[in-house]
Amino acid sequence: MHVVVVGCGRVGAGLAVRLAEQGQSVAILDKLARSFRRLPENWPGTCIVGSGFDRHDLEAAGALGAGALAAVTSGDNSNILTARIARETYEIPSVVARIYDPRRAEIYQRLGIPTVATVTWTIDQVMQRLLPDSSAGEWSDASGKLLLVERLLPEQWAGKQIRDLGMPGRATLVAVTRAGAPRLDMAGLVGQEGDVLHLAVMKDALDELNRCLGSAECATAVLGAAPGAAGAGDTGSPAGAGSTGSPAGARGAGGTTGQRVAPGSVPGTGSCPATTPGGTR
Repeated sequence: MHVVVVGCGRVGAGLAVRLAEQGQSVAILDKLARSFRRLPENWPGTCIVGSGFDRHDLEAAGALGAGALAAVTSGDNSNILTARIARETYEIPSVVARIYDPRRAEIYQRLGIPTVATVTWTIDQVMQRLLPDSSAGEWSDASGKLLLVERLLPEQWAGKQIRDLGMPGRATLVAVTRAGAPRLDMAGLVGQEGDVLHLAVMKDALDELNRCLGSAECATAVLGAAPGAAGAGDTGSPAGAGSTGSPAGARGAGGTTGQRVAPGSVPGTGSCPATTPGGTR
């Protein structure tokens, strides 16, 4: 799968390295060429000097054929705009935006834009270490054999009743979070894209559950009998950002936007080999 990472700060660079290590095709985009110094030598991906909300730059990074995009710059507005363009213009299936302001993150989550609230996540992580017995997130019982996990609803269950989703005796659906609001009324509930499932699962069944949630055939065969369609839910995209121009001054210093950075062209690094001859648009 091809993944576009927008922003080559510490998070963006680390994410790009991790993705490449897993064998993904990766392009990383940043307004400043010097940001690519954070990448290691011989990193196999492609670097693009440009803006995450400039369509020419996104297409130079492979947005047209991308399977995922992460907007992880230091600006909330930039990340949200990039995420909306990725979803609504390029229809990239998996999109996530990093948001610093927890209040904004909650609003955008309700609008159907997947976000990672950096501040909220950091607080949760610190709480898990300060007060392990009262930590939020994935939970386990005293024996460590029973876990409570969060997973995205498989695409094949959108538009179907999800009350029977589970593996008898091994995994049970406990609750659903939809548009940021938790729900326990699952009788007759129809799955929608973006639903977050809260499942109680036996620890020794966790790997099997993860495999099945990522496989259409397995999800139907193992996660209960495939329910019949019962009235598709509303899964429309948030209104708005179909057409977004480039704000003035979006092209930052440090390189011509849309340009692929060839090996050695950024002082102090030999990373980011160009896959096609370099040059400006």
